Amino acid sequence: MQFILTIVALLVVLGVVVFVHELGHFLAARWAGVRVDAFSIGFGPALIKWTDHRGTIWKIACLPLGGYVSIYGQEDMFNRKKYTELPAEKKKGHYLSAPAWKQFIIIAAGVFMNFVLAWGIYTSLFMFKPSLVGNSQLPVIGQVIQESVAFKAGVKPGDTIVRIDDEKISNWGEVILAKELASNREADVLIVRGDKLVNIKLAPSDRWGMVADGARRAAPKSQGLFRAMYSGARKTYYESKTLLVVLKQIITGERSSKQLGSFITIAEYSGKAMLAGFFTLLSLIALLSVNLGVLNLLPLPVLDGGYLLILIIEAVTRRKLQGRGMEIAIMVGWVLILGLFLLTMWNDLARVFGWY
Repeated sequence: MQFILTIVALLVVLGVVVFVHELGHFLAARWAGVRVDAFSIGFGPALIKWTDHRGTIWKIACLPLGGYVSIYGQEDMFNRKKYTELPAEKKKGHYLSAPAWKQFIIIAAGVFMNFVLAWGIYTSLFMFKPSLVGNSQLPVIGQVIQESVAFKAGVKPGDTIVRIDDEKISNWGEVILAKELASNREADVLIVRGDKLVNIKLAPSDRWGMVADGARRAAPKSQGLFRAMYSGARKTYYESKTLLVVLKQIITGERSSKQLGSFITIAEYSGKAMLAGFFTLLSLIALLSVNLGVLNLLPLPVLDGGYLLILIIEAVTRRKLQGRGMEIAIMVGWVLILGLFLLTMWNDLARVFGWY
């Protein structure tokens, strides 16, 4: 029973996140006048499929671990000669028939929709279930380690951090993230001490040497619509930055790549979230939607971010990127994606079977 619940939860979570992403591409393509040949949730042979009145084949495939939208002619992006040789009637609705700025919107729309989904969910959680999204630990310092960076800078117990560099601080989680972002440079910290504002410079260090005051917590309260919309946007931004910091630390070796997980990890968390309740499941969907959006913006040729970068380069240089060099770049991109998939699968299998 637990196994079935986990599988169902995985399908629900991935289904929602992938559907919304691909729906962004689909709607943008329709708006731009570009033909969409297929919209698939999952890969492989179709379990269910139908064709709409505009000729798009909709299907649910047997391997529901992703999905795609097949846009007519998008594969000709790096073989424009093929497009120029098409007869006029076959150029109608072709991806390359749309101006470059519309192509940009078509590609960016998937990521945009992922962030919109996360923002919408976080907004609803701040309104109806703030305990799932609000960090109750206030940014009040309870202890300063002797001879640490914070100690030498003059930080004192009881100080409240209100800003680090240009980022407003409202909870201790944001202090930790700001510390990671400023690991290699001096941080400008604004502190409230009594009735005074104090500016402090914290030197680059692996640890600042500040410990939160565990007794200073505030129970998250339900927010009104407009305040919740702001908090939801802030939460989406915070989770995006957190993922970027984690990726940077893995690339630089500051964090172990063993922490990366595959769909097995997603399945485990999905099953636990479904057991915990509807709102907990929503919060997981929001987090995965943010992760998918951020990862898709990475500048790899096979990801949305890679295609967006190519369009930007073409716009700046006024030259179309194509030929053997682009083919090699795309192959390298696929190799990197396959390598990441194998790494995450190995991590999960090693964890499950105790190989580490």
